[in-house]
Amino acid sequence: MSKRTKKVGITGQFGPRYGVRDRVRWRDVDNRMHAPHTCPSCGQPKVSRLATSIWGCRKCGTKFAGGAYLPKTDAGLGAEKAIQGVLEKLRAQAEGTTTETA
Repeated sequence: MSKRTKKVGITGQFGPRYGVRDRVRWRDVDNRMHAPHTCPSCGQPKVSRLATSIWGCRKCGTKFAGGAYLPKTDAGLGAEKAIQGVLEKLRAQAEGTTTETA
């Protein structure tokens, strides 16, 4: 027999329901969710989803909160960048040099 879900992948379970666009979107989200993710503690690509927004590393056992489908969301990455900018500014002030732009 031939493989029947070659094009649609995991969304073959839905059959003709829900429309092509919704099934393609779900396939993309599902593939990204089950892809290997890097652990923030040990750096190994062993992070898996334990429950909604709860992620755990199978190597070091660290559990952390993240997004519902990805361990790091776009909003979380933006917040990390903002925090890093503030910390760099504080470090520069502590060293006596300021990074002021006119």
